[in-house]
Amino acid sequence: MSKESRRNQNLMQLIKRVHGLVENSDIEKHRQSQDYIGAILGNTKDICYKEVDIDGMYGEWVSVNRPHMKKYVILHCHGGGYSTGSSMYARTLTAKLASIVSMDVLCFDYRLAPEHPYPAALEDAMKAWNYLMLLGYGARDIIVTGDSAGGNLALSLTLKLKQENRMLPRGLVLLSPWTDLTSSGESFESRAELDPVLDKAYIDRMVLAYADKRNLEEPLISPLFGDFQSFPPTYIQVGENEILLSDALRLYEAMGKAGVFVKLDRFPGMWHVFQMSPFKTAYEAMEKNAEFIFEICR
Repeated sequence: MSKESRRNQNLMQLIKRVHGLVENSDIEKHRQSQDYIGAILGNTKDICYKEVDIDGMYGEWVSVNRPHMKKYVILHCHGGGYSTGSSMYARTLTAKLASIVSMDVLCFDYRLAPEHPYPAALEDAMKAWNYLMLLGYGARDIIVTGDSAGGNLALSLTLKLKQENRMLPRGLVLLSPWTDLTSSGESFESRAELDPVLDKAYIDRMVLAYADKRNLEEPLISPLFGDFQSFPPTYIQVGENEILLSDALRLYEAMGKAGVFVKLDRFPGMWHVFQMSPFKTAYEAMEKNAEFIFEICR
């Protein structure tokens, strides 16, 4: 085994242990543990967090404490299987995004399942989008980002805007997006022993909480089955060792067939939303996100 392979294996074992400490069958304790991690990893003097009320929904602006670009803005949809996660937990990503891209990032606390199943999260994402419109941003001034279920939500929001014949965002950046709630991707089997973060049983619980008794092939639930004609430029990142690998690969293929300008990077030895972790490969991936955003904002 090479030195790099051993290092990746050790990292995955560490991630598995950390994830085990956070995950809890008591969903409120699970949510609190995630917030605690976000508060620690997002605590930096270089970043300013400003609370905002979005028509009764909590949101926060994440900004760098230095002169930065104001023309464009990032709307971030946090992950957590639609049942956990928050703006606080998302600071593990939003702080890096704001810092490396030098743009303001808006994150929002959409309602969570099982208390608020589909379409509550999508309604709240639309509320955040409309809030940016009211502030004077145009659709072409907004890059929508999302990780895991947040990647699902970013896609669903864009599909919904398209359904309503509204202008679409300038671009999408998706980290380990959860695109298919039918769990039909082959990586659910081929990566089952490798993935240190997700397993089929966990995904099944999240699907049940969010979309019980729904048609899981409905595009606003499983965006993989959506119509991507005229979609904005999209960048996808995925870890080679995660069970959602197929969700990303099939999205890339579907978008390509629809004529979308789409890029995908597969990261060897990496796991689900590895970009949250404070180590070199995560920062390199965030730099690639910045390169894509700068490219589409030229």
